[in-house]
Amino acid sequence: MAGDQHTLTSPEEGPLEQSLLPDNATVDGAGRLSVAGVDLLGMAERFGTPLFVYDEEHIRARCRQAVTAWGDGVAYATKAFLCTAMARLAHEEGMCLDVSTGGELHVARAAGVPPERLVLHGNNKSEEELATAVSAGVGRIVVDSFDEIERLRGLVGSGAGGGRHARGSIQILLRVTPGIEAHTHEFVRTGHDDTKFGFSLSAGAAEQAVEELRAVAGLQLVGIHAHIGSQVFRAASFAEEARILGKFAVPLELGELNVGGGLGVPYVAGESAPTMAEWAGAVRAACREVGLPESTRITAEPGRAIVAAAGITLYRVGTIKEIPGVRTFVAVDGGMSDNPRPSLYGSGYEAFLPRATDAHRPLAARVVGKHCESGDVVVGDARLPADLCVGDVLATPVTGAYGYSMASNYNKVPRPAVVFVAEGHARVVVRRETVDDLTRLDG
Repeated sequence: MAGDQHTLTSPEEGPLEQSLLPDNATVDGAGRLSVAGVDLLGMAERFGTPLFVYDEEHIRARCRQAVTAWGDGVAYATKAFLCTAMARLAHEEGMCLDVSTGGELHVARAAGVPPERLVLHGNNKSEEELATAVSAGVGRIVVDSFDEIERLRGLVGSGAGGGRHARGSIQILLRVTPGIEAHTHEFVRTGHDDTKFGFSLSAGAAEQAVEELRAVAGLQLVGIHAHIGSQVFRAASFAEEARILGKFAVPLELGELNVGGGLGVPYVAGESAPTMAEWAGAVRAACREVGLPESTRITAEPGRAIVAAAGITLYRVGTIKEIPGVRTFVAVDGGMSDNPRPSLYGSGYEAFLPRATDAHRPLAARVVGKHCESGDVVVGDARLPADLCVGDVLATPVTGAYGYSMASNYNKVPRPAVVFVAEGHARVVVRRETVDDLTRLDG
């Protein structure tokens, strides 16, 4: 009978999956979203849009999970998102910091992070960057090439850099490429042989690098490092990495093995990823299989898994353009300048209206930015409420990693502000750029 029939709503048309929201997100009876007791629509009015909003306690909880899973030495990969407030937070929660350039090193030090809690990465570190790291006394330098070994040989031989390491040993991790094809986008695979990073195991370069490093007085090889890629959803891939690294490391009798980062994070409905504990457990089990001593420090460098889901980006809708028989375009006041991931990697995101967080989303649309590029896409296949209108605040969740950190001034668009929210209060940790900032460096 007609009265017994039900119209089923497809998952993509349904409300936003609330597991994609930060830990301390709440939705009131009218569907309005708050994070850590702070109303998002009020945030858009107060601070303007585009706006990055981070749940501070969410970040702290992920840092604590990382320390519990991996122990002391686990490092936050700052490339995911870095400012002085973020650096201080990670340090306060017991994490080391992984920095990959002189700029990231500078920000971490400006935040008051002790140099011995820093790990310096980079496939092409300059002599200046290495000298700065040596002078500061960073805890680990991850050596990535034979040219870098020569630069370090010159630094320790000349006594350049001074500082804590001037008369002691500089502790080195050797980055190797384990030859693993991680199941992720080709641009973020880093563990296979055809990569700019590290020393190949299969070609014998890693063994040669060990010999060269051990021959340099003033350099102390303390461990092995690798990174197989980003957005990896299979714990088995990390276990395979650990087995390969472990077999190489066992005869070297080194005290540390670092499997890098890359733990995947769900961005859209239906995705799932291992927990921090499951990731660490799979790696440790694989290390035991190959006979790595229990005394070996096994650690990692999570970045995305710490901050991605803590962040939401708020935009203001400026134009809705329906092209019959083609698609509906919803243009917002940001775009590829504040989140280039969809343009670079084809990354998927969800979209919703924080005034109606639990509303059904029957409107199929492409959310685009304001830049002069057809590829300026924020959400390629978005679902939104049918009553969407110009002036609405539109939100994209899980934007805490590689959004602001990869932001640019393309088309001379000022970069957004970043706000941390906690216990009912909001604080600006990175101010919004102004048009005057766009000419500040001009000669």
